[in-house]
Amino acid sequence: MTGGEASRDQELVDLANRLAVAEESLRAVQAGEILQRAMRGEIAPRTLRAHRPMLDEVNGGRTDIGPMVERIRQAIAESETSHSGEIRFAVEAALPMSYLRRDAPARERAEMMFSKLRVWDTAENNGVLIYVELADHKIEIVVDRGIGGRVAAAEWTAIAAAMRDRIQAGDFEAGALAGIQAVGALLARHYPLAEGERNPNELPDQPTVL
Repeated sequence: MTGGEASRDQELVDLANRLAVAEESLRAVQAGEILQRAMRGEIAPRTLRAHRPMLDEVNGGRTDIGPMVERIRQAIAESETSHSGEIRFAVEAALPMSYLRRDAPARERAEMMFSKLRVWDTAENNGVLIYVELADHKIEIVVDRGIGGRVAAAEWTAIAAAMRDRIQAGDFEAGALAGIQAVGALLARHYPLAEGERNPNELPDQPTVL
């Protein structure tokens, strides 16, 4: 191979690499736009499920919803200044295909995430997971046995219903923040911090975008 041929081959390799990076960046932007539109209620469930494979592959696009995610994180952190409980928040565009193929309910997915995110792993068994599935506007609140034994199921159901109303109206952030505030109020009622006491922050405040 001559020097000229080697140079041309390297140029082709460089071009292919640049195209691959550009394609990945475009897919990331598209994924971010899809998630934003889903949170505003602008995408039909069937369309959102069709995009699930791309959303699984692309992580970079999630940065486009970064400011909203940060505000949700701040709301969780603020809530935990008034109680010893732990709140986790998880959201995903649609159920994975493995769930859809067997018509599994969102509750099953939420309970799996409760385990995976280790919401059960708190000293006082007072962890709460708020799970949101955007395609069908499913809201599931999964609670550990400590707080679960002190709060009636109807109260969790009411919080989920209020969140769903706002999300269906296209205001995901308002629904998420209202849910966190309501869950925090229940935790503060049953697990208040004593004067000078601080929440041990046993679990991350950062929301999980699946």
